[in-house]
Amino acid sequence: MQVVAIVGRPNVGKSTLFNKLVGKRLSIVDDKPGVTRDRIYSKCEWLNREFMLIDTGGIEPKTDDIILAQMREQAMLAIERADAIIFVTDITTGVTANDSEVAAMLMKSGKPLVLAVNKVDGIGEPPPEIYEFYNLGLGDPIAVSSVHGHGTGDLLEAVFDQLPPDTEDDYEDEAIKVAVIGKPNVGKSSLINYIAGEERSIVSDIAGTTRDAIDSTIERNGEKFIFIDTAGMRRKAKVTENIEHFSVLRALMAVDRADVCVIVIDATVGFTEQDSKVAGYAHDKGKACVIAVNKWDAIPDKTDKTMKEFTNKLEVDFSFMSYAPFIFISAKTGQRVDKLFDMIKFVHEQHSIRISTGVLNDMLSYATSRVQPPSDKGKRLKLYYMTQASTNPPNFVVFCNSKELFHYSYQRYIENQIRETFGLEATPIKITVRERGE
Repeated sequence: MQVVAIVGRPNVGKSTLFNKLVGKRLSIVDDKPGVTRDRIYSKCEWLNREFMLIDTGGIEPKTDDIILAQMREQAMLAIERADAIIFVTDITTGVTANDSEVAAMLMKSGKPLVLAVNKVDGIGEPPPEIYEFYNLGLGDPIAVSSVHGHGTGDLLEAVFDQLPPDTEDDYEDEAIKVAVIGKPNVGKSSLINYIAGEERSIVSDIAGTTRDAIDSTIERNGEKFIFIDTAGMRRKAKVTENIEHFSVLRALMAVDRADVCVIVIDATVGFTEQDSKVAGYAHDKGKACVIAVNKWDAIPDKTDKTMKEFTNKLEVDFSFMSYAPFIFISAKTGQRVDKLFDMIKFVHEQHSIRISTGVLNDMLSYATSRVQPPSDKGKRLKLYYMTQASTNPPNFVVFCNSKELFHYSYQRYIENQIRETFGLEATPIKITVRERGE
């Protein structure tokens, strides 16, 4: 799939244009400059032709600010990956010195360029101020309004005129989608950067640096994975800024679209209430999960018992999702990251398993003969039939004579029998109870 990058200096309306083109609010829009810190990807379709659109942080050609400098690096990475570039400027400010420097930087890239002059909100002939933008030497400027959508059709037509033929196969549907989640500053971006082998997300020791969820497609041993880095989820009491609020929503949306959630916790801090909240959301959504204990290299004076003791404590902390396996890693050194891939693949296979009805009912017959169903006031629970309704997670429907008699403890027993019989040790299981005739 071809890639188009939206670039420009801060606060010219790049994210608003991105959201208008993709038709949904993916990039965080705020009138503070520098809100979009990382690259944001989304598929975009126009006239039955698909391409991948990237929103980037504003380029400040000369800056000593750490975050702004890293944003510039991110934008340059996006430019390298792009097949064509939309350079966004602002008619209300005219051509600035920064615009000229960014234009020179883009021309050096050799990539096809389309110049968009944003905030032309009136209908009809563009104002005479637009002619100033010919001075950038990038050809005809296209007047657009990212707020109202004026001129976006002309803009996309110019982009498609510039794009080379698309020859790449789109294999993303086959990939396992992995959301890397956790509270701020536990090393989520460092983990993805190690896996991707490049500075894919901005890494800084300033908590909450990754404000947007971003995707990295990784191929490993013939298997395809899409890793979604997310903004660290904070407690609601600490979500004060509008931007932070959207970042938390973005992280929750990333969990929704993921097949597997890697819940990253900090070994040097240990389990916290916020880790429980983050994991709880993935659990409530029925996602396959792996709990990655990061910064294991930073634990001093480890013995052969340290990992076992840590695991025993975590099993108590994460007792509400006892199916989730633990792995002790270091995003900094790469320790056990290879095993993390094997674990992701394993939990995904279990999450997607389908068991035939005949085999399920053989198991049910054995389970009820081994432990008699409960009774109340002379009436005994009867389990007639079991079938699997869906996968991701495996959902089993049990038909019985009375829902009231099918107590939680006996449901847990049946669930454990399913796990034991079919080896389902690493996935949540859902049991739906129906009375005969429903």
